[in-house]
Amino acid sequence: MKLNQIADKPGARKKRMRIGRGIGSGMGKTGGRGGKGQTARSGVRIKGFEGGQMPLHRRLPKRGFRNTPFAVRLNEINLGKIQTAVDAGLIDPKSPVDAAVMVKAGLMRREKGGVKLLGEGELKSKIDFSVWRASKSAIAAVEKAGGTVKILAPAKEEDAEPKGKNKRRALEAIKGGDKPKGGKPKAEAEGEAPKAE
Repeated sequence: MKLNQIADKPGARKKRMRIGRGIGSGMGKTGGRGGKGQTARSGVRIKGFEGGQMPLHRRLPKRGFRNTPFAVRLNEINLGKIQTAVDAGLIDPKSPVDAAVMVKAGLMRREKGGVKLLGEGELKSKIDFSVWRASKSAIAAVEKAGGTVKILAPAKEEDAEPKGKNKRRALEAIKGGDKPKGGKPKAEAEGEAPKAE
């Protein structure tokens, strides 16, 4: 078998239909666009047009929050890849390893917001890492090999007191315990005898 002998199975590649190539082609004259008018043109918005009044999708309120523009974009890298780079002599295990060192070694194209260290693969070298984040398995593997992991991401500050819905629930719990949702309390419901008709 040679490369020039490899072919798709019969019927796998289908020729596209050529529109507007004569009445006998099956897609001639109007080319599947029906008659004249707005629907025969490009850029038609009939299904989303409401006669000029404000469309429904613009009348509805916006809800929620998306963190996309503010999210920290990280490079994810496994310990196995770093060990391969150490074995190839691209990374010196005696000096601290951070995002700049990994970029220089060719493990990633750019630093972005930082590096997240993941625990897949085996790490044999003793390395001191300085990364934005690291998984628990990665930290355990690095420490097992005799290295250290310095986390650069700021620690999340936990609120001293609950806010919003959690605050309301906490106050309810202090006042008189959680009330069962809907209907009567369970104890009362069990004590009631069924009514005779």
